Amino acid sequence: MAQVNVEINGRKYQIACDDGQEAHLSRLGTYIDNRVDELVAAVGQIGDARLLVMVSLLVADELSDAYAELDVARSADDGASALLIAEEKLSAKMEGLADQIESIAETFEQA
Repeated sequence: MAQVNVEINGRKYQIACDDGQEAHLSRLGTYIDNRVDELVAAVGQIGDARLLVMVSLLVADELSDAYAELDVARSADDGASALLIAEEKLSAKMEGLADQIESIAETFEQA
């Protein structure tokens, strides 16, 4: 099991992770540290615990927004699929009607 040193708000944390996940965990730590820095710039140093709770809520809000966007995208995909199926059915019906019209026209031509 690998370990990564992550620095958040000037404090170093040693975090264990699966082998091969070090770079990913390091990027996540940098992201959280950047968010903490943004929050410190806005509200000042209000203590590590409060900052981490506030950043956790901000990240959870971002995640919630991403899930909502994903749901909208999936709904759009479902709508597009339904439209494609409806178009295919309509096309098949139109071909059937065209065949019937041709059959009627042939009947009149033979008469």
